[in-house]
Amino acid sequence: MVEKIQVANFAAFTLEVDQVKVDALRPAAEAAAETLEKGTGEGNDFLGWLHLPSSIGEAELADIEATAAQLRNSCEYVVTIGIGGSYLGAKAVIEALSSSFDAYQGGKCKVLFAGNNIGEDYIAELMDLLKGKKFGIVVISKSGTTTEPAIAFRLLKDMLEKQEGKQEAAKRIVAITDAKKGALRSLATQEGYKTYVIPDNVGGRFSVLTPVGLLPIAVAGFDIKALVAGAVEIENDDNENVFTYAQTRNALYQSGKKIEILVNFCPRLHYFAEWWKQLYGESEGKDHLGIFPASVDFTTDLHSMGQWIQDGERTIFETVLSVGDQSHSVVIPHDEANLDGLNFLAGKRVDEVNKMAELGTRLAHVDGGVPNLLITIPALSEKYLGQLIYFFEKACGVSGYMLGVNPFNQPGVEAYKKNMFALLNKPGYEAESKAIQEKLKK
Repeated sequence: MVEKIQVANFAAFTLEVDQVKVDALRPAAEAAAETLEKGTGEGNDFLGWLHLPSSIGEAELADIEATAAQLRNSCEYVVTIGIGGSYLGAKAVIEALSSSFDAYQGGKCKVLFAGNNIGEDYIAELMDLLKGKKFGIVVISKSGTTTEPAIAFRLLKDMLEKQEGKQEAAKRIVAITDAKKGALRSLATQEGYKTYVIPDNVGGRFSVLTPVGLLPIAVAGFDIKALVAGAVEIENDDNENVFTYAQTRNALYQSGKKIEILVNFCPRLHYFAEWWKQLYGESEGKDHLGIFPASVDFTTDLHSMGQWIQDGERTIFETVLSVGDQSHSVVIPHDEANLDGLNFLAGKRVDEVNKMAELGTRLAHVDGGVPNLLITIPALSEKYLGQLIYFFEKACGVSGYMLGVNPFNQPGVEAYKKNMFALLNKPGYEAESKAIQEKLKK
């Protein structure tokens, strides 16, 4: 029997939502799953992720691993340039599998990230770090013209070429982009960069199991074959976990629970929550609908957000990520003086204390009117992260169709860009610029 992640209701229901209401949504969940599988719903031209794990061949994975090894062996740092889905999935997996203090440990190539913000200090400090160092670039953009990554790539490409010369720099730049068109595809062809393709039918937030995520994860030294194999296990699984999650969160939403908080008790899952927030926020937040995705890191945030979650407005529910086995074992020692009063914990593992904090928190929050869902992950490994990634992707598609929106577009993302381009006097935005100037005068 293959061990898998598990989803369960944990005393999830208050007087507002009971199991009968959740069960009543089963036909809607099954219909949404059928819509996904048959490709008959809105956004059906972006369903390439649905059977992606099982379609990835050994040769493709081997090629990605070979490119990763070449970068790792020739570079002290590899900068992954991308924004949104072009970096969050890789960042989530790398952070979840790395030592918490990896940045302070030498001896291996480090994966850094750029192009996910326009912070001048950030890029300046990154360039200071890379000055005189052996570094490479993985640039990820379908068009090559998205503002944040395009600025970062222009700066870092120029720096790399000045340090190493154009010919050597070209050997250390990998472009992940459109198969045929776009500025980055044209540049990669012109300069002879190694390239990988972002599939036309896979949106950015669903792209972690394409080269977009797999190459940076492999550069960091992790097993992408195990990651993909874990995803295949859930792709081939029945939909019970998916239905449990999609039905429950939709039932809670219908009862007035408008905010879902993804909770972890493992600090290395912080960026996994960031990936999850984009996945659900961009997929469901449209037509003035959708659960607001938030996240907290416990027990840390129990000392900041805990009061609001326990006693604040009752518009929230929690989905708790619970990790089973830990990578290390640390036992609390006995202390003769016992001035801190902790001898009652002597001989216990730190993880045992953490697990009781987790259970105690869930009990307290449910008693306080915060429904809880529990997702159990056997361990933080490539296999189980692959399972979790695909589970959330599939559940997102089902849940979005149940909500009645197109889970695979993001029309609202363009609004800020139009204003930004107009304010920066980008050619073609003269009318928008004039309208904004008039608005600002009022």
